[in-house]
Amino acid sequence: MSIKNNIKKIVEKIKTKKVRNMDEIQEIDYESLKQMLKENSNAIVVDVRSAQEHRESKLSPSINIPLYDLDLKAESILPNKNQTIVLYCQSGVRSIKAYKILLRKGYTSLYTLAGGLDGIE
Repeated sequence: MSIKNNIKKIVEKIKTKKVRNMDEIQEIDYESLKQMLKENSNAIVVDVRSAQEHRESKLSPSINIPLYDLDLKAESILPNKNQTIVLYCQSGVRSIKAYKILLRKGYTSLYTLAGGLDGIE
């Protein structure tokens, strides 16, 4: 199967979700995220939980930018606003807030991990 077909299957699994004060948000499940990382080496996974939470458990590979730092630090840590970024937290609530912040800053290829770490089976 070609890379193009694999990416097409991943995109088909991505769900959009209506969120208050926003038209929609793109969610990706854990299995699709793993496949995306295999196919797209430029994608970056961002844990928006606290540094302590990140030290205790995390997805690999991922970087930690706590939600409370995101507004100030995003553009210096994530300079490419067209890079694919997948955000996650424990349950999905903080990652939706992070999604809104990055969207407002002009980032174009954003996803949240559906259900956060709690959603991984």
